[in-house]
Amino acid sequence: MKTLYLLRHAKSSWTDPGMGDKQRPLNSRGKQNAPLMGQRFNSRGESVDLILTSPAKRAHDTAKLFAAQCGYANQEVEVAEALYFLGNGSIEELIAQQESEAGELMLVFHNPDITSFSNSLDYELTIDNVPTCGLLRFECDIEDWNQWSRDTTRFEYFDYPKNTSEQPVSNQLVTDQR
Repeated sequence: MKTLYLLRHAKSSWTDPGMGDKQRPLNSRGKQNAPLMGQRFNSRGESVDLILTSPAKRAHDTAKLFAAQCGYANQEVEVAEALYFLGNGSIEELIAQQESEAGELMLVFHNPDITSFSNSLDYELTIDNVPTCGLLRFECDIEDWNQWSRDTTRFEYFDYPKNTSEQPVSNQLVTDQR
């Protein structure tokens, strides 16, 4: 059994409209929410073996801030070009290329790709929009990542900074909100 986490980057700054998209940093709310979500993750006793992030500064910084709160070494966050607006096919290929030693894999990337990809993984899941710093967990009934497919993947939970419940949103709650 493997676990796949999908994390949308935290809120980014738009103060410099001339700045390139990949260079946009986190704003103050983003700098607060990324560690907050890492703390929630850690408080549930969860862990991650490998974090892959989009090359965009806002995603990379989100990954590092999240990682620092859950015992994952910041310097081990790896950049993956496939997570920068290349679509579901590149994300699927990236997952299938991972080493089997990584039992828990986290991908940090962007909308609309994260919302589209999340909804494509479980036919019962409908999320209109994964908010900034939203985190989804999927269980994958596989032994090696090269066996990964949508058919082996099941939604477990969805959490986000404005969730006021002590628990993340379960599959039942997401589908009940349709």
